[in-house]
Amino acid sequence: MRIGMSQPTEPSDQEHSANTSAEDPASGTAAAALPRDARAAASETPSASETPSASESPGASESPNPMDGGQWRPVRPEELLRKNVPADADPSEPQDNPKLIRQRRQELEVHLRSCPTDQDAFRELAAIYRKEDRPHEAKRVLTEAVRIFPDDMSLLWELEEAKLARSLQQFREVSDLAARLKTTEVEREMKRSREDWAYRRIEVCDARLARDPSLRQLRLVLAEAYIDSDQHDKAIKEIDELVQFDEFSPQAYLLKGKCLLSLGQDVQAMAALRAAGLRRAVVGPLPIRRAALKLLCETAERLGLDLTLEHYQRHLAIVQQDIAKLSAAGKKKHA
Repeated sequence: MRIGMSQPTEPSDQEHSANTSAEDPASGTAAAALPRDARAAASETPSASETPSASESPGASESPNPMDGGQWRPVRPEELLRKNVPADADPSEPQDNPKLIRQRRQELEVHLRSCPTDQDAFRELAAIYRKEDRPHEAKRVLTEAVRIFPDDMSLLWELEEAKLARSLQQFREVSDLAARLKTTEVEREMKRSREDWAYRRIEVCDARLARDPSLRQLRLVLAEAYIDSDQHDKAIKEIDELVQFDEFSPQAYLLKGKCLLSLGQDVQAMAALRAAGLRRAVVGPLPIRRAALKLLCETAERLGLDLTLEHYQRHLAIVQQDIAKLSAAGKKKHA
């Protein structure tokens, strides 16, 4: 029984039959005898159930209803796992409150033990671990999710992201350590973490390209990973797939020039670097052009090509001036 609502009374048999004959067009009595406009007006008149009773206060129609929200708002499905959450808690608060985030993480871990097919719970738990900068735990959770849902490509993608994040985290940690300590053991660990970061990128990019060959931009990442792992021939093979596409060709030619320099093929390297830094048909971004021209200057100087060196230095000076102008304009805009 709702508080503040008058209780409806049951109509008598006579009242029921009178209402039926007056309101039912199919009965062919009073309603059918009304003119069309009168019948329309009668049909638009609110019924007793739609009209507030006189005993109700003006706000009675807004009385608490479990399905209307407010104080009696029904519990949302995603809240079923939460315990001891204040009724007036801000839904966005757990995103910034470490205590609530930790509580939610623990609840999800317990929930997944009893309900291991809750895909949304896997995703939420992995996202929490990533936010806490614990990609190794996110990797553990998503590995189990992919085992249960092997055909879900979005879960597989998230697992690959977690693997990359974990490898990059280890590489950065060892890099910070190597900056402070100069020991043989640290150098060995630095080499191992660099190789792991390279091979992890190769693994993920190969898998994604196998699933979707149209992701051409991944070939640049793949080529850089091959360069970092000293597999220059494989890097050039990936780069040659991209030089025919204008949006990728400047960076592709720059990477190809670096690979050829590493292989000792200076003439071929300079041709690729000129395509990255001086080509007029497809003008590359200023940072790529600057990097290519710097390598051209270094190579020309090493080979004793004085006139060629002066030519490259003039172009490099122009590019550096353009970069300085853009930088000054950006600072002025944000000032």
